[in-house]
Amino acid sequence: MDEPILNFLVTHVQAAFAWAPAWVGGLALMLLFAGLAFLLHGTVIRILERMIKPSASVPRRIINRSRGPLRLGLVILALAIVVEPAGLPDRVTGLVQHVLLVGSIILVGWVADTGVDTLAGHYMRRFRTDVEDNLVARKHVTQVRVLRRLIYIFIVVVTSATILMTFEPVRQYGVSLLASAGAAGLVVGLAARPVLANIIAGLQLAITQPIRLEDAVVVEGEWGWIEEITGTYVVIRIWDWRRLIVPLSYFMEKPFQNWTRESGNIIGSVFLYVDYTVPVERVRAELDTICRKSPLWDGKVVNLQVSDAREGTIELRALVSGRNSPVTWDLRCEVREKLIAFLQAEYPGCLPRQRIEVTALPGRTDEGGPRGGGAPSDLVGRQMADAPER
Repeated sequence: MDEPILNFLVTHVQAAFAWAPAWVGGLALMLLFAGLAFLLHGTVIRILERMIKPSASVPRRIINRSRGPLRLGLVILALAIVVEPAGLPDRVTGLVQHVLLVGSIILVGWVADTGVDTLAGHYMRRFRTDVEDNLVARKHVTQVRVLRRLIYIFIVVVTSATILMTFEPVRQYGVSLLASAGAAGLVVGLAARPVLANIIAGLQLAITQPIRLEDAVVVEGEWGWIEEITGTYVVIRIWDWRRLIVPLSYFMEKPFQNWTRESGNIIGSVFLYVDYTVPVERVRAELDTICRKSPLWDGKVVNLQVSDAREGTIELRALVSGRNSPVTWDLRCEVREKLIAFLQAEYPGCLPRQRIEVTALPGRTDEGGPRGGGAPSDLVGRQMADAPER
């Protein structure tokens, strides 16, 4: 602001409050300049919105995200201009200047965070995760989100540390604590170990990507999808809508299953237990027919094998593939239902059954009755069991 205009405003405000203590006029002058800063902010935003076309989504998004930092910057600038001419006591002037310094540091951190968030949002708009083949999109979105949170933590830590360094007692305490490097430093290091471990794990996860958003995983015996990845934990959406919260470092230290690591396609298995007389080739042909008619099958894998032979039944294993794990689950259920219906309708005698071999007791004929006629052996046995004791 030009010095003549500043002197004009200071003179007239002080003259208006000549009847009050000097600090009242200085406070009124600061409030006036803060109001002018708000007015200038609104005017600049409206001018920019009119200059930019409605179809220009990126510039409009930048303007919306920069409203807060721009308002704070103009207020800090206005108060910094007027704090000296306001005529406040030296102690109050020093306090206001210190507050403005802290506000400037916060403004720098806010601008940095807004810039990173804007760039990350613009980059992620190039990828769609709501399509069928979204492996590449999920890879990039996961990397950007994890790195975005790590950068946010870094900005917060640096900003907070810089603010604390503006206070002389805290700065001297921090220097003496670092110089001593004694037991207190060890305690702080041990206390911060889980946080640091998760931060490092987040950086490793963003680079190596053992998991991505919407990956199908099995963790701690629970099957679900990766719903959210934060700076310290991962949220897994279980198939029954429960949520499993797992520390970020878990995925760097313990084994887990990722069903969509390279692609969403997965092979599912269906087991049937049938009699030894079942025509395996006929069941295999029926399985092929079921898959070809099903919209859930991806056209890659369909096979039927005798995977086991037990005392009373044989085990048939059907392998089918689908586009992703939920689709494959539905396909498995469909194949199981239709194969059972096929066996019930076409080969009911091949369903599991128990075989009992009946042999004649010693001293009886091959027909099951005693020599010289009489009841069959099984009836005789029951009659003997039912006869009262004499």
